[in-house]
Amino acid sequence: MAEALLGGGCFWCLEALFRRVPGVQKVVSGYAGCNSPHPPTYREVSRGETGCAEAVLIHYDPERVNYEELLLLFFALHDPTQLNRQGADVGSQYRSVIFPLSQEQRRIAEEVRERMDSMLGGRVVTTIEEYGTFYPAEEYHQNYYERNPSLPYCRFVIRPKLEKLKEIMEYPDD
Repeated sequence: MAEALLGGGCFWCLEALFRRVPGVQKVVSGYAGCNSPHPPTYREVSRGETGCAEAVLIHYDPERVNYEELLLLFFALHDPTQLNRQGADVGSQYRSVIFPLSQEQRRIAEEVRERMDSMLGGRVVTTIEEYGTFYPAEEYHQNYYERNPSLPYCRFVIRPKLEKLKEIMEYPDD
């Protein structure tokens, strides 16, 4: 099993998306890139005072999906040209960020980001950062979409992204 750590706006969206990718075994919503000496709370992160980004830790089988493929999906499923925001979610906690977990992941991330930046006319603001520590988010944030599919945020923000994913690749419906 391998791991990838990505932040691209609200972790509820990324978690719901990556859970459907064949080869992904588990996705954990949490916080990375923090300057907090203790595990932060959602309230602290939401205030934008911790340096944390909402992120997902993706556990995947590299025999079925590789890191580059995960990054290509990441860039396709969020807007990497929005600085410190995704849609209505505003603040550095919603930044587009890749946290490489090895030198090989860093190399791949830099190559993919450069390719995407070229394709998008030099507008990509996605950063590549050292993550320090990953803190899992509170339990009520885990599997949020699956637990709350009828909530407005899930219906109007997450569901359209799931439809976009379905256009990109086949995944089994839940």
